[in-house]
Amino acid sequence: MWLALLMALVSGIAMAFQGSLNSALGKIIGLLQATLVVHLTATLTVIILLFTPLSGGSLSKLLHCPWYLWLGGLIGVLITYGVVASIPRVGVALATTAIIVGQVSTALLIDHFGLFGLDKMPFTWWKAAGLVLLATGARLMLN
Repeated sequence: MWLALLMALVSGIAMAFQGSLNSALGKIIGLLQATLVVHLTATLTVIILLFTPLSGGSLSKLLHCPWYLWLGGLIGVLITYGVVASIPRVGVALATTAIIVGQVSTALLIDHFGLFGLDKMPFTWWKAAGLVLLATGARLMLN
């Protein structure tokens, strides 16, 4: 569990850098253009990684996936565009805080209902209190 949490923490750190870099790129070449460049470089990176020991999956099973599992790429474009557009206007800290509040709120719903075939993890009053504190912290960032 601790390794998974450490990986999540590192991902969060990387997201702050990524959002900043993508926004700086967007200022120079444009929002949609930056979104395209980000996803092209990501695609090239994954293609290269497919030929390493990290690749343990099978693309042959792709057509057996439910249709909604194909939406990740579309959502990724929306996320990248939203980050590239918001950071120059509100700053990295405030944009990231809003992103986290949105992520956690949605994650609690997905966990509670066990959406997309994931295990159900019930919503509790402690989680509600954590969400309220998180949202309160986000509100304080506005001042």
